[in-house]
Amino acid sequence: MCGRFVQIIDIEMFVKRFGVVQPDKINITSSFNVAPGDLAYVITNEKPNELQEMQFGLTPSWAKKRMYLINARAEGDFNPSNDLHYSGPLGIVDKPSYRTAIRSQRCLVVANAFYEGPAREKLNKPYMFSRKDEEVFCFAGIWDTWADDTTGAIVNSFSIITTVANEATSAIGHPRSPVILDKKDEKRWLDSSLPLEEVIDLLKPFPGELLKTEPVSIQIKDPRNKGRELRIPIDPDSTTQYDVKIEENVRLEGMGSGKQRTLF
Repeated sequence: MCGRFVQIIDIEMFVKRFGVVQPDKINITSSFNVAPGDLAYVITNEKPNELQEMQFGLTPSWAKKRMYLINARAEGDFNPSNDLHYSGPLGIVDKPSYRTAIRSQRCLVVANAFYEGPAREKLNKPYMFSRKDEEVFCFAGIWDTWADDTTGAIVNSFSIITTVANEATSAIGHPRSPVILDKKDEKRWLDSSLPLEEVIDLLKPFPGELLKTEPVSIQIKDPRNKGRELRIPIDPDSTTQYDVKIEENVRLEGMGSGKQRTLF
């Protein structure tokens, strides 16, 4: 899964990199730990020239109550063993939560890095992954709009699509990887007329050799920690990465703006 990522807000870069219009107001601050339930900027097929605020964790339009589907498995219920060499059908096209979105509600999730941990230790032993060749990149995402029948609130939310592990995530013992799009494929992903078979062709593991892997502090486990210090590499052989008090806070509560030219 990909449940935490970094999004540094640099509007000038976003305007230049993605061809979006300069927003009138910046409502989201930079976060080195975007967690489920947080707001983040995405670019959708519906409004490809705008940055849109959406909540991380998709709630399908038909849901009776709020959901937080942070990741959409490309294989759906197929490939339960996360076989690295899986080449069968991709169940995302039939999954009720995603079958409409994968066809007509796709988005780019802007990111600078993401976090994963080994299958057993999870975020008790976190690593940060960033691209060696780009300081900003995009996950392949899907989005939806949900209306709360009780309050009338409208919620726009998104999921990050995942696939089998690449060389980098496999090396730390994690069985999955987020779908990172090549720059040349970003506009294709937002093309609502793109045939489904071409959409599916984009759901492949990103080359692991293009990712930089760094062990980071267990502070990332607490979703309230959002600062730059989270990305400072640590000694991977350290037995105590952070005060145990943080883990207590996580159990209690499971659930910065402006231009920053030096991102990492």
